[in-house]
Amino acid sequence: MSRLPSHARVVIIGGGAVGCSILWHLAQRGWKDVLLLEKSELTAGSTWHAAGNCPNFAGNWGVMRMQRYSTQLYKTLGVQADYPINYHVTGSVRLAQTQARLDEFRHVANLGRYYGIPFEVATPGDLQARYPCLETHGLTGGLWDPDDGDIDPAQLSQAFASGARALGATLVRACPVTGLTQKADSTWTVRTHEGDVQADIIVNAAGYYAPAIGAMMGRDMPSIVMEHQYMITAEIPELAARAQKLPLLRDPDDSYYLRQERNGLLLGPYEHRLARTRWTAGDMPEDFSFQLFPDDLERLESYIEKACARVPLLATAGIIKVINGPIPYAPDGLPLLGPAPGLRNAFEACAFTFGIVQAGGAGKIMADYIVEGEPEWDMWGLDPRRYTDFATRSYCEAKAIETYESEYAIGFPVEEKPAGRPAKTSPLYDRLKAQGAVFGARGGWERAVWYARDGDDRDAAPGYARGPWFARAGQECRAVQEACGILDLTGFSRFELKGAGAAAWLDGMVTGRLPKVGKVALVYFCSPKGGTLMEMTATRFAQDHFWLITAAVAQWHDRDWLEQHLPTGGSLTLTDLTTQFGTLVLAGPRSRELMAQVTRAPLDTPAFPWLAVRTIDIGMARVVALRVSYVGELGYELHVPMHNMVPVHVALVQAGAPLGLKPFGMYAMDSLRLEKSYLGWKGDITTEFTPLEAGLDRFVALDKPDFIGKAALMARHNQPTRHKLMTMTLEGTDIDAPYGSLILQAGEIVGFTTSAGYGHRTGKTIALGYVREAFAVAGAQLDVVILGVMCKATLVAGQLYDGGNAKLRG
Repeated sequence: MSRLPSHARVVIIGGGAVGCSILWHLAQRGWKDVLLLEKSELTAGSTWHAAGNCPNFAGNWGVMRMQRYSTQLYKTLGVQADYPINYHVTGSVRLAQTQARLDEFRHVANLGRYYGIPFEVATPGDLQARYPCLETHGLTGGLWDPDDGDIDPAQLSQAFASGARALGATLVRACPVTGLTQKADSTWTVRTHEGDVQADIIVNAAGYYAPAIGAMMGRDMPSIVMEHQYMITAEIPELAARAQKLPLLRDPDDSYYLRQERNGLLLGPYEHRLARTRWTAGDMPEDFSFQLFPDDLERLESYIEKACARVPLLATAGIIKVINGPIPYAPDGLPLLGPAPGLRNAFEACAFTFGIVQAGGAGKIMADYIVEGEPEWDMWGLDPRRYTDFATRSYCEAKAIETYESEYAIGFPVEEKPAGRPAKTSPLYDRLKAQGAVFGARGGWERAVWYARDGDDRDAAPGYARGPWFARAGQECRAVQEACGILDLTGFSRFELKGAGAAAWLDGMVTGRLPKVGKVALVYFCSPKGGTLMEMTATRFAQDHFWLITAAVAQWHDRDWLEQHLPTGGSLTLTDLTTQFGTLVLAGPRSRELMAQVTRAPLDTPAFPWLAVRTIDIGMARVVALRVSYVGELGYELHVPMHNMVPVHVALVQAGAPLGLKPFGMYAMDSLRLEKSYLGWKGDITTEFTPLEAGLDRFVALDKPDFIGKAALMARHNQPTRHKLMTMTLEGTDIDAPYGSLILQAGEIVGFTTSAGYGHRTGKTIALGYVREAFAVAGAQLDVVILGVMCKATLVAGQLYDGGNAKLRG
């Protein structure tokens, strides 16, 4: 008799901590017809050899919430699942050897404060009191987390598995998946040596084997296997004599963690150099269950020496065990958690580098996706669709090594990491580089972020303070304000929607009104729960002919949403034109004058008004010109066939030189858009807030018969917890508020910042942020906590620059 059911609502592939957590969370929601398949034994992969550390600390807010959910769940999981587990809540100390590190701790402590995590910024003396055998030389301070600890990974997984079985879920071990086929109705056939299972939904939770499962789905997953070593010492009498375990210690500046393991110590470094990948040549063994790589302690000698100097007790005991095991890494070190790109009813929950502490939260998030259609929190930072076709094997390997080697690096707000670049370039890349462009990657595309001059430090170390780019970005902003600027914005995701009924279908998708023929409009899409899911520029060429233009990084995310809602069997077509067109932004009071020198098309306002689209000729190129501007000046977006980008750029630069035309970059653009209170996707705009909370009322037509998420939007609009996105000016700081900086009123948390910068036209330090509606009053005086320092903030009514849009309208 087969151990397999013929059908399951969900098949989870992989029996590590994450897969077992998903199974348990689904069973908790009442989904009993759920099956987990494990090729070997539960926990046989990375879970088996994981150190089991459970920090709350994270620089990414989504990751912090996921880990916080786990650390709270694990306190009661043994009782809930009726399976005792060893979970040691010891607390932890993180050491800071620099002011920048201490600033990071102050910021993370405030992120945690928003969610009730009791982080404490500590002095060296405080740290030594918490950790008596600590040497404090060279320390500027640190961070105390009373809720940090460690857990037995195998017990954790078995607790999830046992609890899931008790609720009616099914686990089958020693049953590898051999094939996956999606049927016409979007369900799946899951093949094994013991027979097939028909699944409504599949979840790839196969750990470092996830790319092999992904290949069965036609998916080339951006996941690389890295070696990670840690070592365990013999028993240390001083620890055996202690009544309580030592807190977990992390020294991010020297790049290691150290914790008590029974009566010895466990030391785990992350090498700054010599990080090693495995199996990148397609040589992954069919089965590596409960196996390890050979030890390579020579790579760790310097880290051992530093740890012994910091905690001399470590040097008193010999090493009795070395663990060197495989850990999967996505290019940025964050998991792949969410819908599988380009597929229906398929999810990914893999590439966890800290899978034990993230397993609990990952199970909740995946259950949210499957049962409710979307997670409670906006988890875009982990969404698998953040990587598109630029994430080749070579790219992933280069980025995984970079990420591993900087595992404890400070996540500065402005930093352009070099590995794996360039991945995608505009035809203008070399021309802009010759002009002094310093590049950053956006959705894989290289974009000029600022323009350096002779003597500028292009390679200055990042920090919280404004770097050498700041003054140059100011000059670029003033050129846009006073004359004209040009920006290569190639990489926009661009979809063409055509066919009878296109307008009617699109109208039912977006929250507001569609543009008239020959016009352009911003349109917004709600999630089913009423959050702001997508922002697009809708360009309407004819009754049923549109371009939908969106962020470079949103390409696969937005494509999937559109394709999955297209009516079947109809006449509508959706075509991805992203790589067929580049984009040039021309902005400034002399931009019309410049355009008149390169085209014969009429440019006066009656012929080409604000928010209009025209097809014009520039030289030999046929260009789609939009009379829009993201920077608040008279301007145009020129969508140019990729093969015409160079000659069009040459023509514009030659014609613009006498008019004061200057190139500008992304940092200047960000400054200019903040002065207009223009929003950024997945920064200012997320699914956790509705379009109404984001101040997008003019793009929401509640009198429309319906659109996706309308009922939920209206219900959320009537909740007392609603917020409002506000612009504010800050005093007493020359540091831009990092994402999530707390907004206070008389010491009470009333919101947080989402983006910030300096407005060079207005001379103001600016932030955008969500504020509880009762406090979101223009002119109100609040406080913003920036790296632990209180700064005065004044809420602003309207836009700081050209509030009547006179410059835009021309």
